[in-house]
Amino acid sequence: MSPLTLSAISKSYGDNAILRNISLDVQPGEFIALVGPSGCGKSTLLRILAGLDHADTGEILIGGREMSNVAAADRNIAMVFQSYALYPHLTAGQNIAVPLAMRRLSRIQRLPFLGPVLPGYRAIRSGISRDVQETAKALKIDHLLERKPGQMSGGQRQRVALARAMVRHPSVFLMDEPLSNLDANLRVHARGEIVELHRRAGVPTVYVTHDQAEALSMADRVAVMIGGQLLQLAPPQVIYDDPAHVEVARFVGQPRINLLPARADGGTIAFGDIRLTLEEANPAGSDVTIGIRPEFVRLAAEGQTSLPGRIERMEFLGSEVILFCRLDAIGEAVLAKLAPADAAGLSAGMPVALSFQPDKAMVFAPDGRRLRTAALSADTSREKAHG
Repeated sequence: MSPLTLSAISKSYGDNAILRNISLDVQPGEFIALVGPSGCGKSTLLRILAGLDHADTGEILIGGREMSNVAAADRNIAMVFQSYALYPHLTAGQNIAVPLAMRRLSRIQRLPFLGPVLPGYRAIRSGISRDVQETAKALKIDHLLERKPGQMSGGQRQRVALARAMVRHPSVFLMDEPLSNLDANLRVHARGEIVELHRRAGVPTVYVTHDQAEALSMADRVAVMIGGQLLQLAPPQVIYDDPAHVEVARFVGQPRINLLPARADGGTIAFGDIRLTLEEANPAGSDVTIGIRPEFVRLAAEGQTSLPGRIERMEFLGSEVILFCRLDAIGEAVLAKLAPADAAGLSAGMPVALSFQPDKAMVFAPDGRRLRTAALSADTSREKAHG
């Protein structure tokens, strides 16, 4: 039994369907990144998991127990919010202690004047303090316990929010874009910290983000949501190299994938002089889309089949150069990622002849579904040259 199972979760507000039949299993100790554009429903799904919202249909199982009618406070789920949601009038130590106090102290014991004189109060508070110190030390924020949120940096507040989630030893971690308020350099550093904390805790984690770099670099598996649907759930490299849907290919990858219109004739797709053979029929007709990542587009060698075009602009990124080109034949924009040495002497406005690795091409049907291709033929110009 998976620690966390979502089965056929749907949610609508009036006629607006936010979630459409979402099913997901999170394995013990697994880190799942839920990624997609703004408005795709990922934060709504997280709120339903946490018990802060309710699904119209479907069920949620945590440790085999059905949770749909269980209050948020009783689900043993820890959530880290985008805003960190720290109490500004409490110190870091007091913020971290809040979930423990709510769980271990009775309502009467939490009263400010009466609680401290009740039997057992001091022993419980001593245990809470010990757990707060241990968690803060693990996160290297034990020197911040007396500071209030306004006296800390964004990265320090983020660690305090993580400590507050960790201290209660939850069954599941939920994180809703916890790094979005950090600057770029600190965000990269914080990714590694969260992954390390996750490994140490061994708790199933669902991490919501719109940042594909976070999803690909941190997760064991990535769930791509588009328009309220879960289009693909797979390890990061599979999501990038083998997208199951054109919208997954379009969303994942920086710079963006090249998507070019083409037509299939009898199971064969002609793109210039390059031939792609489909392993399956395209039931929706002859219109297809070819996808090719910019790193597999290159300058054509002399005598090689090419796609002529013109460079519209160039971006120098240090270790690579991005060419933005316009193809002459079909007027489509194509991006190519080159090494700086290969781009030497090129400039905007110049004509250019491009080629791509046929075996790296992807083919998508009009409905977005991936169509599988067989081995691709060689360039016809090479065949003629050797004939």
